[in-house]
Amino acid sequence: MNQDVEKDTIPVTFVKGYPSLAEFIASDYDHSTFIFKRFDRLSARNILYLQSELAELEALQDEYDREDLQASWDEKSSRRDWKTFQARARDANFPREQKKMKLVEEIRAKIKEYKEAVLLDSAFLSMRRPSKQVHEAFYNHFWNTNNRKGSFPTLLGNSSITYDDRDDLVALVRPAEEDRLSALLRKRCSILFMTKRKNQNGSLAYISAHRITVVVGTLNIILAALFLFGAIINLYYVVNEKKRLCLIASYTVAFALCVGLLTNARRAEIFGASAAYAAVLVVFVSGNLSD
Repeated sequence: MNQDVEKDTIPVTFVKGYPSLAEFIASDYDHSTFIFKRFDRLSARNILYLQSELAELEALQDEYDREDLQASWDEKSSRRDWKTFQARARDANFPREQKKMKLVEEIRAKIKEYKEAVLLDSAFLSMRRPSKQVHEAFYNHFWNTNNRKGSFPTLLGNSSITYDDRDDLVALVRPAEEDRLSALLRKRCSILFMTKRKNQNGSLAYISAHRITVVVGTLNIILAALFLFGAIINLYYVVNEKKRLCLIASYTVAFALCVGLLTNARRAEIFGASAAYAAVLVVFVSGNLSD
């Protein structure tokens, strides 16, 4: 008898703690719940320690270099030839070269560790913190605020305050374009974009970033078409030249405001789009298409 794998699958109940929290983080399709602590203070201290260690190694290297100025020509030969320096560092008869080779290896390892830490922190700090809405939902779930017996943290010990400070958190994934219109829809019309998924605690509601992106893109296309064709139709029926100039100025200002408020366009892009829009309207008016 063949078994239906999907029907016979036993639902997994996760223990409250790391298992349940990991299941909650991974359950979001848009991965907006991948939120973790930045540990900025510890990262800064770690880099400071590495920096101080390198400063001490650099001072020791400078001391060896000053001593080399008084060395004999034979001793100086190992400062010009790597093979000679390497061979003498392996010889017990040259303890000074052995110390210098050890210093070379320490500097090589420590400077690699330092630069890797700096580069990783640079990439990490470029990530943005979670939005207020996502952080609030995550915080409420972490503290189990819906529990009838009272709220309690999912993780105990010092980890219980991990998600208290939003400024010390990092969101691994955030919407690519967090423009004003998207933020407005996410905040004011969130009920229209919610999807529910079941887990062991019941149903959880998520705001679909994909749906918001589709709606925002559609609205932008409609607005762009309305501004272009609506202005052309209006200008078509207006004969007075002064009124046409006023309409062109009004439509251009409205278009610039729309681009600036509803998109992530930069200042240069707003100027360019507005100039192109005004040029289209001027060409239409000067072409006397109404005749």
